[in-house]
Amino acid sequence: MAPRLFKCIECNEDASELHRDYSNGILKITICSSCKKPVDKYIEYDPVIILIDATLCKIQAFRHILFNTEINIHWKLCVFCLLCEAYLRWSLLQGSQANDDPADIIRYTKEWEFYCLFALASLELAVFCAGVLLILWMAQCCSGSSLELKALLKALLLSSYGKVLLIPAVIWEHDFSPLCFSLIRLFVLTSNSQAIRVILNCSRRRSLLAVCGGLLLETWVAQALKTLQVCSQDYLSML
Repeated sequence: MAPRLFKCIECNEDASELHRDYSNGILKITICSSCKKPVDKYIEYDPVIILIDATLCKIQAFRHILFNTEINIHWKLCVFCLLCEAYLRWSLLQGSQANDDPADIIRYTKEWEFYCLFALASLELAVFCAGVLLILWMAQCCSGSSLELKALLKALLLSSYGKVLLIPAVIWEHDFSPLCFSLIRLFVLTSNSQAIRVILNCSRRRSLLAVCGGLLLETWVAQALKTLQVCSQDYLSML
């Protein structure tokens, strides 16, 4: 098995190790041979500090998480974020459907619409990721370089952690909730763009282009599904 390669969080150069373990439990952080800075200063930091820097979209924190750690919770995080998004849509749907029937209290936890909305959120996420990967694949083919699809997909899923913020935004509902939802969406897209920059070591323009392309494709599919739903309801009402 080939030795694992790490990345310098400052200059993105390869490194064979993050620290050197001497006797008596003494650790010395490895210095990058290119930029002469510590390869990864975050190995000494508290996870809370790392999370704060990642929330601020610092590229060093993203490199630490994506290259120098073994985080394999991206699929679990993806499912949890989809549940958060489905719950947001479901709560908005329930709020718009006023009904005084007491039986609704019993059926509240059995609404099948939640699962439909979960499937819809999953489809939209799949379309977004497919759009981003397609644009990046075309750009990489034009430049003659390969594309790490697995690493990119993992980065996109991990960088969507901001969707977790939808839950407190729904619980503490106020007049500015629509603005909060828009800001959370903007934060998630910004994190996606930063994750693409880290994986491909590309320009901000290319990563933003890929994210915008994926967002446009996702929006188009969502509007097409809504139009199809309205047409089907009209057709059924005519029968």
